[in-house]
Amino acid sequence: MDNPDTIPQIVIEALQRAMAAAEEVRGTTSPNPPVGAAILDAAGNLVGVGATQPPGGSHAEVMAIAQAGTNTQGGTAVVTLEPCNHTGRTGPCSHAILDAGITTVYYVHSDPNPVACGGAAWLADRGVQVIQLPGHVSALRPWLAATRMQRPYLTWKTANTIDGFTAALDGTSQWITGEDARHHAHRDRSKRDAIIVGTGTYFADNPQLTARTPEGTLYPHQPRRIVVGRRAVNEPGWEHYPDSDTALTELWRTGARDVLIEGGATLATSLLSRGLIDAVHAYIAPAFLGQGLGVVTEALGTTITDIRRFTLDSVTRLGDDILLELAR
Repeated sequence: MDNPDTIPQIVIEALQRAMAAAEEVRGTTSPNPPVGAAILDAAGNLVGVGATQPPGGSHAEVMAIAQAGTNTQGGTAVVTLEPCNHTGRTGPCSHAILDAGITTVYYVHSDPNPVACGGAAWLADRGVQVIQLPGHVSALRPWLAATRMQRPYLTWKTANTIDGFTAALDGTSQWITGEDARHHAHRDRSKRDAIIVGTGTYFADNPQLTARTPEGTLYPHQPRRIVVGRRAVNEPGWEHYPDSDTALTELWRTGARDVLIEGGATLATSLLSRGLIDAVHAYIAPAFLGQGLGVVTEALGTTITDIRRFTLDSVTRLGDDILLELAR
C-alpha cells in the first residue's frame, strides 16, 4: 500500500463528499459504522456517492458503485473507512470494488474490527493501488473508539451557566441556554444510537428525550431512550436498567455504539469518576446563578493531580451560547 506525498484536489473534494454522506447517516447504521464513499471515473469526474444503509442494507462502497453505474471501470474509490473484507449480511466491499474495475482506492481509517479488516491488503494483492489518507473522519470517531473498547462510546452533554450550574437552587432549569443551542442539541440527538438518563432526572423532569426539528416535528431517526437506576420504570418506549454497567453491557450487545449521557449529575459524576466519559458536549450560557445544581455532585479527587482533563476539539457559537466539544 502506498502513502500519498500529495493528494490530488479531485480526491480531496471526493473525500469531502464522502464525509458529508457519512455524517448524514449517523445514528442509523449501528452496529455497522457510518461510512461514506465516493467514486470518480477514469477521467476524474465524480459519478457516485453513497453511505452505509441501516443494518442488513448495502455498505457505502456498494451504494456509490451502484450510483456510478457503468462509469467505474478504471476509476477511483474514495472511502472514509478501509473497505471490509468479510461476508456477513452483505458481501465484502473489497470484492465489489474489484468487480467494478476500480483501479485506485483511497481510504482514511483502517478498520479495527478483526472480523472485517483486511480489505486494503486484499485489494493491493490483486493489483489495485491502495492509498491511506491522513486525517480524521468525525462521523467515525464513536464507532472506531467503541470497537476498540468493546463498549459504547459515551458523550456527556451538559447545558450550564458560565459558573457551572445546570439548574437553580429550586431545581428549575428551563431554559439556561437559548433556542440555537437547544436546536443543535436536538439535531445531535438524532445522530445517536441511544440517550441515557438516571432515575433522578427521569422522575424529576419527565424528559421526552426525543429529537425534534426547529419546527417541532420529530427527526426521522429517534435514539433509544434509556433510564438507569434502582427505582422501577415501566413506561412504554423506555429501556430500564438497574445500573450503568448493566446498561452499557446490554446496549453494546444490542448494537448501540454511540451513546449520549444527558443526566443527571449523579450518573454523570459516577461515569466521569470511573473514566467512562469519552467526550463532552458542554453548552454554556453567558449567565450566572451564583448557587445552584452543579454539573457534578461531588469532588473527583482531593488534589490537582486528580483533575480529569480532556482535549478541546472545537468551539462553536450558537446564538449567545457556546458549545465546547471535548474528547479524551
